[in-house]
Amino acid sequence: MISFSTLDLVILAAFFLVIIIVGFIPSTKDQKDATGFLLSGRKVGVFLFILTNVATWYGGILGVGEFTYQYGLLSWFTQGLPYYIFALLFAILFAGKIRNSSLFTIPDKLEETYGKKVGLISSVIIFLLVSPAPYLLMMGLLLQLIFGIDLFVSLVVGIIFSIIYLYRGGYRANIYTDAIQFFVMFIGFFIIVIVAIFSWGGIEFLQSKLPSSHLTFTGDASPTFVFVWFLIALWTFADPGFHQRCYSARTPNIAKYGIIISIFFWALFDFLTTTTGLYARALLPQLDNAVLSFPMLAEKILGSGFKGIFYAALIATILSTLNSFLFLSATTFGRDFIAKYKNDESEENLIRYTRIGI
Repeated sequence: MISFSTLDLVILAAFFLVIIIVGFIPSTKDQKDATGFLLSGRKVGVFLFILTNVATWYGGILGVGEFTYQYGLLSWFTQGLPYYIFALLFAILFAGKIRNSSLFTIPDKLEETYGKKVGLISSVIIFLLVSPAPYLLMMGLLLQLIFGIDLFVSLVVGIIFSIIYLYRGGYRANIYTDAIQFFVMFIGFFIIVIVAIFSWGGIEFLQSKLPSSHLTFTGDASPTFVFVWFLIALWTFADPGFHQRCYSARTPNIAKYGIIISIFFWALFDFLTTTTGLYARALLPQLDNAVLSFPMLAEKILGSGFKGIFYAALIATILSTLNSFLFLSATTFGRDFIAKYKNDESEENLIRYTRIGI
């Protein structure tokens, strides 16, 4: 059972309020230009590029906790390392070229190269790939856990909260809120790792409490199992979010080096989440539902205030990806479906169709 103090609830309320305020900042500006609404005018600097790139990467945070609880360091070896490798290759080989093309979406490039039919087929595939549904479900489950409300109500609250500022502010609202969520993510996980280490000890404690396979990179997994996860990581090359952020960068070098720098922050956040998962397994060995390993660990070891910050970190990790995938879906629907079907890519209507997509 999860219990929250008044201070925890105040912290969570403050987090939601800040996100709303920051999300509405871009809405004070005219959004009559499609490039401005869809890609923040292709003027995103390296600082915001890195913050949104890192924050958007971790939407499945409850799944990270589950995988680490069950398999230990294998989680990092299959869910972290291969993505660093392919992200680095993407940055070196593709990021600058994508920015120089000055397009909007992957289907734009495929249509330019192979024709309208291929562009349309790719739009359907990408629309499925960037569905925000899994992240909305995680958000709903977390809100249900925190506030004890019905799951359907939690889903409705989650989607309305995500939509209201994206609808008005577009991609700029997306990256501004991601920037806030970046810092909340790191602060929350830093806190729980530090509390765990100082309360129970470091590597010696984990070695004494964990199965030996949890502290080896490949665990008891077969080479085929590991190889398949490396193949799955090739998705990085076709990640519409990567392409979107490259299109939005101010220069090709910002796209390239922004991704390279992001890898270091991903590695740091992976260290924090993996360590948290290991402590969850060590301290809660009989947990019935491993999906809740992070929340249950917070319930066991965090006091008033710290627990509120950590739950804000969990929400921020999910919300940053939910926002981004929701906007990518809307862009695909509005630009690659409606605008191209109606053969109408005027500035005003591209924005209108994207809002319909949202």
